[in-house]
Amino acid sequence: MKFKILFVVLLTAGAVYYIYPLKEKINLGLDLQGGIHMVLQVEMKDAMTAELDNSKSNMESVLKDEKIDVTQVKAYPEKLEIMVSGVPADKVKKAEKVFDDYMSRFNVSDDGDGAYTLSLKSVAMKEIRKQAMRQALITIHNRVDAYGVSEPIIQRQGLESNRIVVELPGLDDPTRVKKSLSEPGWLEWRLLAAPNSFKSKADVLAAGNGKLPEGTALFPSEPRGKAGTVVWYLVKDRVELNGNDIKTARRSSDQFGSPNVAFTLNQAGVTKFSRVTTEHRGERLAIILDKKVVSAPSINEPINTPNAQITGHFTIDESEDLAIKLRSGALPAKMIFLEERTVGPSLGRDSIRKGVRAAAMGLIIVMIFMLFYYKVAGINADLALTLNMLYLLGGIAYFHATLTLPGIAGFILTIGMAVDANVLIFERIKEELRNGKTPKSAISAGFSKALSAVLDGNITTLIAALFLFQYGTGPVKGFAVTLSLGIIASLFTAIYVSRWFFDLRLELTPNVKKLSI
Repeated sequence: MKFKILFVVLLTAGAVYYIYPLKEKINLGLDLQGGIHMVLQVEMKDAMTAELDNSKSNMESVLKDEKIDVTQVKAYPEKLEIMVSGVPADKVKKAEKVFDDYMSRFNVSDDGDGAYTLSLKSVAMKEIRKQAMRQALITIHNRVDAYGVSEPIIQRQGLESNRIVVELPGLDDPTRVKKSLSEPGWLEWRLLAAPNSFKSKADVLAAGNGKLPEGTALFPSEPRGKAGTVVWYLVKDRVELNGNDIKTARRSSDQFGSPNVAFTLNQAGVTKFSRVTTEHRGERLAIILDKKVVSAPSINEPINTPNAQITGHFTIDESEDLAIKLRSGALPAKMIFLEERTVGPSLGRDSIRKGVRAAAMGLIIVMIFMLFYYKVAGINADLALTLNMLYLLGGIAYFHATLTLPGIAGFILTIGMAVDANVLIFERIKEELRNGKTPKSAISAGFSKALSAVLDGNITTLIAALFLFQYGTGPVKGFAVTLSLGIIASLFTAIYVSRWFFDLRLELTPNVKKLSI
């Protein structure tokens, strides 16, 4: 008996410790605290194109390192193919070995005359989609964490869907967050194919008789000045460095106090940067962020250090957001916003007030009923019910679960389910008393014989709650968490705590002849 008393007291003290003060220890969901709810879709076509471009760039580097001079390496995103032409006859076997060693995700077909077509395998496409979703979830998590959001919900909507649900409690300005999450954060360094910028697209096309020169691409600059002037840069197809070569980034400022972004390259990035600045001294290197040229500085001398800066016409927020994107990594593809809504904190406070009122009224009515129907034994049930609510709140705080509006509904449902177990046990005790057993024997038989019915009812509900938690999203998950913790607390208080109250009473009055039940 002493052990039981100590256990219940320690458990109760622990629950009080974890929930005090209540406002600070219980994490509120979006519908109670207010915030931003968004549903985003990952454009898988962009992920495929990015993989194609990356594979093309890597293959060009390997072919160059192996001294295999080809006429052209060109990517065709619409077909998910890479065409290699002009492989010298004496280098065919060496080129085919490069394809086998470095292009395992592609089927290789020999088109004759030193030409090859590399097409993306279906298995590789499936893996790219899987990787794209995983990378998108990780990147969004990293970017959201930088804003200091408490208990954000970021998860895939469905098992095979390319949609992501994002809920950010406590944020009420969606514009900046939306901009941060929608921009992929693709960062590339490419050499300029023309030494100077162009005023318009038409000027570029006019210089090339209506077409872009082979092996080049055209990108606009960031809008400049109050008029938002945009110029165009003709750059080479080959990507010299990208965001994957960056180790870390932070907001900084130049010698004039203007915001910029300072970054550190990893070892691979330092090697690439050193090579390109050594081989192309005197040329210009364009820094391209999300398909826009941020700046295009001249290469004056070889750069062998890992530290560098990105300068541009940034505000403080823009430089901070850019640093966040570079630290978190690039999104694998463009994100399309399918749904967006903002929940005001006043609506959340109103929901909490009404939910607490409903829970309190339900608790009071149930406790009065138990006292009226089961008399003194009803006090036992009411004490167990009170501890049940305390343990439930303690469990939510301990596991850092998020309390949502459906979670409050689960909290109220737990009140009914908690006394349901007591009702089964008490009715069984009354039956045993009617059969002429002593109070002690009736209590023992009542708990043992009602145990299977209590477990069956609660465990089946717990299984349903676990499935809701596994496959539900947002508020549904909040309901499942509260319901699951409530069922576990109910089983403990109905079977262990309630029995302890009866045993305590029998120990205090060992010669009791009648139970008030």
